[in-house]
Amino acid sequence: MAKRTQFVPWKTAGNKTESGLTADDVVRTTGWVFNNETGTALTLGDFVATGEKEVRRYMRQFELPLENLATQTLLEIGSGIGRMTAAFTNLCGQVVAADIDAAFLERCRETVAKHGRPERLRTVHVADGRSLAISDKSVDVAFSYITLQHCERTDALSLTNEAVRVTSDGGRVVLNYRSWVPLDVLLVPLGMLMRALWKLPRAGKVLASMRWTTRLGWQANRLGPDEVIGSLKSSSAWSRVAKASVHHSPRLARKVKYAEVAVAPLKRVNRSHWWLSLELK
Repeated sequence: MAKRTQFVPWKTAGNKTESGLTADDVVRTTGWVFNNETGTALTLGDFVATGEKEVRRYMRQFELPLENLATQTLLEIGSGIGRMTAAFTNLCGQVVAADIDAAFLERCRETVAKHGRPERLRTVHVADGRSLAISDKSVDVAFSYITLQHCERTDALSLTNEAVRVTSDGGRVVLNYRSWVPLDVLLVPLGMLMRALWKLPRAGKVLASMRWTTRLGWQANRLGPDEVIGSLKSSSAWSRVAKASVHHSPRLARKVKYAEVAVAPLKRVNRSHWWLSLELK
């Protein structure tokens, strides 16, 4: 983890979650990591409420009926301190929350204890940043939102394959990525510079605790649909895919070179983001 400089803000935020702060204080001081909201009035309840709205919206948009989820196991890759996890535990039979920071997972359990169903939660530490300590075909749904863009390119592709591996036959994989937009001509070089500055002994830690610097530096990759699908097709994972679709912002159309992959716009998707939805055989 130390070699992956884009995780410096996560490590900084993780340290804050262990500093004796209340749950409300944590979301006020680390909003720049979890949902880009800050402020003295922000509470854990407010924080979780934003996650619940998004969970219900995405479950509806990707046609994952709530009545089916009630008996299923869902994997959340990149749970953080549980912004969406709490809602998942209220909807699903079982939830596996995976994250690279062990301190986040501890706070995630606290969040779910207050706002979800803790008896339905299991946490998994992604210690190496690229693999999941979960058995093959052991979850019904694998889901990730605003997480894979913060991984190194090879790690993000590895976690994509891992998501397929751990999802059962007939299950669903729904993953979110960030791809290139014109503004990246400036953002990508600035992000590289910021990650280099985070390595400075003293100034780096200070910079890593600031919202504007993290927004520049924590996005470590830009992955387009062809690259992600190409990686899956080069592995055994693709043989398990029955149906694949790419969903993009209505404001930025995307093309996919693979004829068997459907492409369609999806409301309320950031123009720099896209989703991969897989139905497994």
